[in-house]
Amino acid sequence: MRRLDKQITDSEILNKILNESHICRLGLVENGEAYIVPVNFAHADGIIYIHSALSGRKIDIIRSNNRVSFEMELDHALVTSDIPCGWTEKYRSIMGKGSIIIDNDINSKKHGLDLIMRKYGAKMELNYDEKILARMMILKLTIESYTGKQSGEWE
Repeated sequence: MRRLDKQITDSEILNKILNESHICRLGLVENGEAYIVPVNFAHADGIIYIHSALSGRKIDIIRSNNRVSFEMELDHALVTSDIPCGWTEKYRSIMGKGSIIIDNDINSKKHGLDLIMRKYGAKMELNYDEKILARMMILKLTIESYTGKQSGEWE
């Protein structure tokens, strides 16, 4: 990281970003071209869980190249100024890389969905229709490395 003064090293803040961000952007590569897709997700034990349909461009790319990058942010706000170039953004973010596996095991699907549903606020008992489970899969992104960055004053 070029600006070490902006690097987040506090593990509590890094975990907060991993666990409370609402959107994770996956960076995939297809035929030498970048493809970015936003996904809902949950994080546990160094794995990012993502639910997905059984087919589509994202799945086609992962099947041919399971190396990915990812990005998520939390706690951001626009900071305005009286001068045009004085505007900035206050933020905290994580960027990282890893590999994804496609998991069609029924128990893995339920576990991943449980994590995702609880993260986004589901309070009810989580019972899944077998027909719905048959039409989806869980993607498991194993995090290999990441860095946190922040801009602005934080308490």
